[in-house]
Amino acid sequence: MRLNRLPTSANEARGDLVSEPAPLRVPGSADLVCSARGCRAHAVWALRWNNPTLHTPERRKTWLACDEHRQHLTDFLTLRGFLRETQPVIDPSSLDPDAIPQA
Repeated sequence: MRLNRLPTSANEARGDLVSEPAPLRVPGSADLVCSARGCRAHAVWALRWNNPTLHTPERRKTWLACDEHRQHLTDFLTLRGFLRETQPVIDPSSLDPDAIPQA
């Protein structure tokens, strides 16, 4: 029996796991493309998800979404119980360096 895999974007965002949704800071976010099939629009949302039958609870996969496809991708993941959080994607290089809190 062959299992079909959900499509993933080649431009999948990689970020630190967070306990609550916060902007996902991705350097070079100008290159991020929506994960919806056939869409080449700039992604502004990160839909963080996992499949509890395959992944540990802390594991997160990321689909990127443009404004137009955010709801469709959210509905798809929510229907399956996979969606964990939705975060805006921002490019830290576009921010004022003095406005970014230092750790």
